Amino acid sequence: MDLWNQLLGGFATAGTPINLMWAFLGCVIGTAIGVLPGLGPAVTVAMLLPITTQVEPTASLIFFAGIYYGAMYGGSTTSILLNTPGETGTMVTALEGFKMAKSGRAGAALATAAIGSFVAGTIATVLVTLFAPIVADFAVTLGPPEYFLLMLLAFTTVSAVLGKSTLRGMTSLFIGLALGLIGLDQITGQVRYTGGVPEFMDGIETVLVAVGLFAVGETLYMALYEGRSKAEVNKLSSVHMTRTEWKRSIPAWLRGTCIGFPFGTIPAGGSEIPTFLSYAVERKLSKHKDEFGTTGAIEGVAGPEAANNASTTATLVPLLTLGIPTSVTAAILLSALQNYGIQAGPQLFTTSSALVWALIASLYIGNVMLLVLNLPLVGLWVKLLKIPKPQLYAGILIFATVGVYGMRQSAFDLFIMLALGLTGVAMR
Repeated sequence: MDLWNQLLGGFATAGTPINLMWAFLGCVIGTAIGVLPGLGPAVTVAMLLPITTQVEPTASLIFFAGIYYGAMYGGSTTSILLNTPGETGTMVTALEGFKMAKSGRAGAALATAAIGSFVAGTIATVLVTLFAPIVADFAVTLGPPEYFLLMLLAFTTVSAVLGKSTLRGMTSLFIGLALGLIGLDQITGQVRYTGGVPEFMDGIETVLVAVGLFAVGETLYMALYEGRSKAEVNKLSSVHMTRTEWKRSIPAWLRGTCIGFPFGTIPAGGSEIPTFLSYAVERKLSKHKDEFGTTGAIEGVAGPEAANNASTTATLVPLLTLGIPTSVTAAILLSALQNYGIQAGPQLFTTSSALVWALIASLYIGNVMLLVLNLPLVGLWVKLLKIPKPQLYAGILIFATVGVYGMRQSAFDLFIMLALGLTGVAMR
């Protein structure tokens, strides 16, 4: 009973006009940031931190949380329409979502992504409300053996997305592994595979890899080969899902939520592993395996999108109860708390109870806002396919370049992005 009273108190605080305004503003900015490749929530929140120092702590955190999960909603849009993930967590969405768009089912893909995000986000928020201490206690018991098994599971799930060429698929896997080894070892502090280049000391950002391989790679591929191929005519479908698509999506949403939530609660869990795992599960269980990689299977969009949003919401469990951020954006949210002199951890629910429950309540409100924002605008996103491709991909390249440069203001990152883009073209 006490829990529900605290949650109702949180709704009373989050439901004030000023906090609703901050939640709405965060959702709008987050969705826009998610749509733009390279401009992720971590960069955005970091840039806005100095501006919000004079804002009341509860309003500021509601605003930043809106940006965080709003970006997860928006990131699927360009994955589906342009094969260009706005966020690393939506890389898997591009695999089937873009195929659906090319086969004239962009509206259904965008609809299942938006509704799946809402379903997963709401269920995950309920789980945060009810089981945060229990899940956090479980997560903190994980040791090296469990992390080894987690990484082994990640490599195993890659086999589900190798494509037609096993050689190219495995080559991509080992290139990704090699890129992940560059920089300082987090345990020993040893420098690995930098080749004496100082810029490699901090490693290569996952966002940089995603933007280089997908955004730049897609742009270069279109520039090199579009003139040789027939122009593709994308038949735009209704923005609503059919009854059959609903029946196929609902189980995928629920499975994706169950897969994504636990990964969000553990350090280094991230959203990439659960989305790939969800995709592998859907591909294994689907009765329409022939659609995967060809015309696009709706389960391949519904499951990973649900897993992505569930894992994002779940990051609040270790962040609030243990003071442990499990993602880059969560780490910046932790910095925001510290800027206000608030210490995240087990005592947070006692010392700043009103703030915590207002933040949790804002997640329910934000999910409704994002559903209302995204579903009516699906038709607008679909119309992006009508933009002439030279102008469209030039715009993507500009946004990707600005986003990558904005992460560390490093021209070196731009060269890495270009090299990864060329690698992406070669691997197609």
